Amino acid sequence: MGVYAVTGSASGMGRAVADKLRAAGHTVIGVDVKEADVVADLSTDSGRQRAVREVLAAVNGRLDGAVLAAGLGPGPGKDRPRVIAQVNYFGVVDLLEGWRSALAASASAKVVVFSSNSTTTTPAVPRRTVRALLGGDADKAVKSVRLFGRGASAIMYAGSKIAVSRWIRRTAVRGDWAGAGIRLNALAPGAIMTPLLEEQLSNPTESKAVRAFPVPVGGFGDAGQLGDWAVFMLSDAADFLCGSVVFVDGGSDAYFRPDAWPRPVPLTRIATYLFRFVRFRR
Repeated sequence: MGVYAVTGSASGMGRAVADKLRAAGHTVIGVDVKEADVVADLSTDSGRQRAVREVLAAVNGRLDGAVLAAGLGPGPGKDRPRVIAQVNYFGVVDLLEGWRSALAASASAKVVVFSSNSTTTTPAVPRRTVRALLGGDADKAVKSVRLFGRGASAIMYAGSKIAVSRWIRRTAVRGDWAGAGIRLNALAPGAIMTPLLEEQLSNPTESKAVRAFPVPVGGFGDAGQLGDWAVFMLSDAADFLCGSVVFVDGGSDAYFRPDAWPRPVPLTRIATYLFRFVRFRR
């Protein structure tokens, strides 16, 4: 049996993952703002440091895996974009960087980060927002979405998920991650019935937009199904899964982008590898 850290463990998909892992006999250290083994506010630097510190102490320096499910969606409030950036991006990156040595100690750890299909279905997300987050500059990221007014939090939500997905793909293949036996991947859910979606559906204006959004299979996803996906991606069957972003969204991404994937690697990207290969063959 393994030892896993799960953020967002008090509700929604994070809770579904934690419940399924515990039911299978694993030890779970839940992290959330309330009702968790480690109570920490991931929207603050001190809260993220606390989550890193207390999880490491609880697991005695070794983690078999982690699921980063904590996240905030769009909503009212002038400061909402900043809080979204802090939780959805830094609440993943800072924790994983802090836990990396404990994950490496396992030699075969699996990590699942919850991304979103908003990464490919939300138009007009500024590139500078994503660049700012990847560069660790939350202030610049917040400034970049101000021109969207009331829509700033929705743009920041998508931007934070794009940034964290790119961080995952960039980081997953590095020697200190893949080379250390850590498999880093992401799930990109669509409309899943969680407390966040229930809140949106209770608002007449938001509900109309949510229900009109194309979901080819119909209806909404179930948090337990996403929990099953996460548990699978933590299993030995996922040893060869590395740097992948798996869409579980009822077909919405495929609906909007049927021909966008797969795409070949640009020649400029692969030229160095080909040159080295040819030179080695000679």
